[in-house]
Amino acid sequence: MATISLTFPDGNIRKYPTGVTPAEVAGEISTSLAKKAISATVDGAHWDLQWPIESDAAITLHTMADDGPALELIRHDLAHIMARAVQEIWPDVKVTIGPVIQHGWYYDFDRSDPFTPEDLGAIEKKMKAIIASRDPVRTEVWDRARALAHYRATGENFKVELVEAIPEDQPIRMYWHGHWQDLCRGPHLQHTGQVPADAFKLMSVAGAYWRGDSSRPMLQRIYGVAFKNRDALKAHLTMLEEAAKRDHRKLGREMGLFHFQPEAVGSVFWHANGFTVWRILEAYIRRQLDADGYVEVKTPQLLDADLWRQSGHWGKFRENMFVVPDEVPETADEEADPVLSGKSDLMALKPMNCPAHVQIFKQGTKSYRDLPLRMAEFGCCHRNEAHGALHGLMRVRQMTQDDAHIFCREDQIAAETSRFLALFNRVYSHMGMTDIAYKLATRPETRAGSDATWDRAETALAEALGQAGLVFEIAEGEGAFYGPKLEFHLTDAIGRTWQAGTFQLDYVLPERLDATYVGMDGAKHRPVMLHRAVFGTFERFIGLLIEHYAGRLPFWLAPRQVVVASIVSEADDYVAEVVSLLKSKGLRAEADIRNEKINYKVREHSLGKVPAILAIGAREVAERTVSLRRLGATRTETLPLDAVAAQLAHEALPPDLREAAD
Repeated sequence: MATISLTFPDGNIRKYPTGVTPAEVAGEISTSLAKKAISATVDGAHWDLQWPIESDAAITLHTMADDGPALELIRHDLAHIMARAVQEIWPDVKVTIGPVIQHGWYYDFDRSDPFTPEDLGAIEKKMKAIIASRDPVRTEVWDRARALAHYRATGENFKVELVEAIPEDQPIRMYWHGHWQDLCRGPHLQHTGQVPADAFKLMSVAGAYWRGDSSRPMLQRIYGVAFKNRDALKAHLTMLEEAAKRDHRKLGREMGLFHFQPEAVGSVFWHANGFTVWRILEAYIRRQLDADGYVEVKTPQLLDADLWRQSGHWGKFRENMFVVPDEVPETADEEADPVLSGKSDLMALKPMNCPAHVQIFKQGTKSYRDLPLRMAEFGCCHRNEAHGALHGLMRVRQMTQDDAHIFCREDQIAAETSRFLALFNRVYSHMGMTDIAYKLATRPETRAGSDATWDRAETALAEALGQAGLVFEIAEGEGAFYGPKLEFHLTDAIGRTWQAGTFQLDYVLPERLDATYVGMDGAKHRPVMLHRAVFGTFERFIGLLIEHYAGRLPFWLAPRQVVVASIVSEADDYVAEVVSLLKSKGLRAEADIRNEKINYKVREHSLGKVPAILAIGAREVAERTVSLRRLGATRTETLPLDAVAAQLAHEALPPDLREAAD
């Protein structure tokens, strides 16, 4: 009998008959492991316990104690169990696909009537019954003809299309959860009872086009979340409740920061309060850039398509660009749409600033002595995002980046990387966000440049990170099309992770756009181009700050820092004097002398997230004091006016200026 060798995590190697399954391997090791095992990793691939192993391999057996594999299987099995429940309740519903996503899964259904909240309750009840039945899960590999005949006979036309799309060299695997069958790559648990019945919840229903194509049928997508136990589910649902309270779109309305409207899809209407936050951040980051040796530039919004062709964006990024014909359209009829010839040259609104910065670099001869050249721009860019992908400030079509490009020699990469990381960490420390994870995103499938160039770029960036003493993960295939990038993942106040800022190493664009400098040897050389942003985009970063702080922005960032509110009308003149004093010290202060009760004023300004409210009545006027109430506090302090003004003026300083003052 032919045998294979399996290598275990401890280095032990054992021989087994060819075609042995992980379930059989677990059973040979111990009876308890055979009961606990849920899946295996075989040569890096997640493996069903029922799948045969045909060649020598490294193997790791998994139990429910292994979070990654366990959660993947729980969520994947629940997708199948949900689809089975739906078809048991409504046999005419057609099923499509149901992948695992972060925190859970979804499944798309073809059903004429919309699912209701009551329907979700009925589906959950049926799912729990299926789990309680402990139905076995089994798998088979079918040939293409059998799979197609099966789905045509059952009228599952979406599955027919999926089978037809499977490459010839890939197996067509069928899974049964009890009597219910689905096309699936697997792996899965061994019976439905292994799914924790009290650790999942169906969350919502949304529309989704079949295969993401707006010309195809509209399906109904049911989302669910799942965890290993009830406590983890409860913690997640609590986090979602808190996230809903922190939603930047809701808080943006309450604080009067911004709005969106259909006439400018994906673009922000910044109100005075919101743009105040923007201007404070812009002034702050400009000071950081000035201190770090950057020069600031400004480049055009519209650039000819030829430049985008030369840079590679036309071929790799054109679907996300707003393309504009370079002509004056006919407008004989004032009410009619403009008439375009279709023969003019094309231009595009810039989706990024980098090709334009190369054009500035190329003006005049650059020497090795001129490098590094750190070129910054608060560049307004446009990207043609799908309407369905837009999400408040987090995903927009018009954005402004705190963008910069560092043109340097290859021997300067490590130093410039370390310099940027110091800047990044200093800025985020000032912003109150210090829980940062680093990832190195490597070459994507669609990319510019040779493999040799990518090898150099990835190696150079990894070495620079190592020299900076950073621990980082590899994000395979997630780099930009022109180079690898360093991703910064921030954990916010309620445990959510956000990607902010970027740092990308690029050998490709300087070559494509023919950027050179004169080296010590008198010959021309290509600079290395480092693409970097600290905030990323102002829009997304402001949205992140709003959610991180639940609208209670740090005092120096709050658009409305102080409201001075009268308790009695006799205090109005003193209120005006206090506001004038605070403004003279640089504070954003305003008066509220409306004929309303003080408790009403406090509630209203607290909803608007004003961090400090100074209440003034007859006693305060007589004693030249103020009653200070902080946002969220239940008590007030009565203090001398001059002391409060000095204290608040110091708090109002941005962190970098406060450090300098101290």
